[in-house]
Amino acid sequence: MLDTQKITLTVENMSCASCVGRVDRALAEVPGVINVAVNLATEEATVHVRRDGPSAETLALQATEAGYPAKVLQGRDADDQANRQSAQADALGKRTWIAALLTLPVFVLEMGGHMIPEFHHFIARTLGTTQSWWIQALLTTGILLGPGRMFYVAGVSALRKGAPDMNSLVAVGTSAAYGYSLCVLLAPELLPAAAQVVYFEAAAVIITFILLGRWLEARAKGKTGAAIRSLLKLQPKTAQVLRGGVAQTVAVDEIVPGDIILLRPGERVPVDAVVTEGASHIDESMITGEPMPVEKSLGDPVTAGTINGPGSLRLDAKRVGADTVLAGIIRMVQDAQGAKLPIQALVDRVTLWFVPAVLGLAALTVMIWLAFGPEPVVSHALVAGVAVLIIACPCAMGLATPTSIMVATGRAAELGVLFRKGDALQALADVDLIAFDKTGTLTKGEPVLTDFSALGDFDRAHALALVAAVEARVEHPVAGAIVEAAHVDVAHVPEARDVTALSGLGARGAVDGHMVLVGSDRLMQEKGIDLGDALGQGHALAAQGKTVFFAAIDGKPAALIAVSDQIKPNAADVVAKLREQGRRVAMITGDKHETAEAVAARIGIDEVVAGVMPQGKTAALETFRSAGIKVAFVGDGINDAPALARADVGIAIGSGTDIAIGAADVVLMSGDLRGVSTALSVSQAAMRNIRQNLFWAFAYNTALIPVAAGVLYASLGLLLSPQLAAGAMALSSLFVLSNALRLRGLKRGIA
Repeated sequence: MLDTQKITLTVENMSCASCVGRVDRALAEVPGVINVAVNLATEEATVHVRRDGPSAETLALQATEAGYPAKVLQGRDADDQANRQSAQADALGKRTWIAALLTLPVFVLEMGGHMIPEFHHFIARTLGTTQSWWIQALLTTGILLGPGRMFYVAGVSALRKGAPDMNSLVAVGTSAAYGYSLCVLLAPELLPAAAQVVYFEAAAVIITFILLGRWLEARAKGKTGAAIRSLLKLQPKTAQVLRGGVAQTVAVDEIVPGDIILLRPGERVPVDAVVTEGASHIDESMITGEPMPVEKSLGDPVTAGTINGPGSLRLDAKRVGADTVLAGIIRMVQDAQGAKLPIQALVDRVTLWFVPAVLGLAALTVMIWLAFGPEPVVSHALVAGVAVLIIACPCAMGLATPTSIMVATGRAAELGVLFRKGDALQALADVDLIAFDKTGTLTKGEPVLTDFSALGDFDRAHALALVAAVEARVEHPVAGAIVEAAHVDVAHVPEARDVTALSGLGARGAVDGHMVLVGSDRLMQEKGIDLGDALGQGHALAAQGKTVFFAAIDGKPAALIAVSDQIKPNAADVVAKLREQGRRVAMITGDKHETAEAVAARIGIDEVVAGVMPQGKTAALETFRSAGIKVAFVGDGINDAPALARADVGIAIGSGTDIAIGAADVVLMSGDLRGVSTALSVSQAAMRNIRQNLFWAFAYNTALIPVAAGVLYASLGLLLSPQLAAGAMALSSLFVLSNALRLRGLKRGIA
């Protein structure tokens, strides 16, 4: 396995899918780079490199030399990202207002007369046409050199490098309109009389509309990261800590493991800790998605960011800073948001040639109009060529996928579902079958005594006390269930002596002068104990999915005992919901066939693989996969880790082991199985949203580029103005962002 590290860069000047593709290719060319994911929505590049590969500074320089200034991002603080996006939005807002104020008189002077003939006569009498054009020229020059300068600096640089982008399209289009207008103003004799028309307002309005679109886009981008920022705000800034026996208010960053924290009612837990004194109820909904507060008392763990209820607690700090569960959640969501889904490959392939193709189409449009267009041919050619350049800017293509990923994974985290790997968002939507482990996943993993029937002349309470005495000396979950029940039903459980565990069969021991034997029907048969009718009763209980065994006292059958691992309350509802979502459901478990079949029947699962070891679970998954079935596996234990890693998508129950969680692609922060349906719903909704965005981005360009080129002119006399093209282009990006933001409304278990 390769020893790798992750480097994150902030990248400036990215404005469209073409920019993303060029940054991606520039970084991927560096020796030692394993993979690259460039995100237009966050304006970041995540690069995985070999441990002995290029430095972060080398990668930043490579992106900068490609025309996209980059810096190494330290810490990936969600607030830093929010502040950066806010500053960009503010800067764009100022540029937009300046451009709008300068554009308004240009637009009024040129277009006012077309809309109100009297205004045209007024301008002609007071200013004259030439003076009006000079005013427009000066104001438009101010717009291009001021608020619009960013497009020319980036666009011309990209053209020089032979890698034109959206800025290049804007720069070429507006320069053409502006240059043509200057020619009309300064050297009108070079053009026929019919073509002596200025387009200063076109250049000005295009710059203003695109700046407006960028500004609204930047503000919408900020909303896509709202979930991360809300998670970050869960951690308080200060806490009450005992230092030298005195309570002091200290910054949370200064807390170290072992500190004693005083938590008052209503306060947020500052770090991951364990309760050492007091009792209260903790609201963990912001971490697990569970609405009901959880009771906490001595020895119970508490998680940073959760809210204390009415009681006061004293806590022993265990995990602080970047090691807390909350910090881990934020890292997982950020990593998932920066991922590149397989569907993005389509966009990458298209954007390799898209902008150069648009430049070619614009040039071809101009040539066709010059060759075959009506008078004024030059003006028509210019309008059509500029409209093609502006309408085709691929901003929406670059935003289509990353914005949906950001909003969906952020919302999923708020619902208690963590996508540890971004590509799981797409993979989960494609699965055909969801396979569950049984114990601890579909069931609670905590056996309880369901049946204890005295046999013969034995008294139930006396028999239970003697059996519990032996079981109290045996380390086994089933034994614990019997002992726990005895402490509730029996006044006193005596001490057992000479207890011997009989491997795979049961146990025996001496209690108050009685020899007690507890175990399976096979053990009873080996010891010559006739169970009689109790054996048939035991088989009936086993058929219900219960673990059945017997007790004998002094060689006589004394009790029929059944223990059951209780099915989680909502397991059957979740299975039914998954089927409604079009998925097959299976169970893969190490438990014996009879128990597994009984549990599956009660839950509504009809595909069962039972009696398998951990390697058998992976073999069962491979059997499904070899038949072309894409499988998600849901588990919680150490023995589930291989299957979680082997499945197309591994879903770990958050209440399970760290090893299982580490092997999974998706983590459910609570043990609630509804999280499986929620994860699937989020995945389906996100992929549907991405497809809608991509369809809009591609269909929009496919439909409007010909319109901008003038295909409707011959039949309808319509020629798309560059100003409308700029507005439509901005609207395309805003549609994609608005559509992605709809995912913030996702509810638990609903797509």
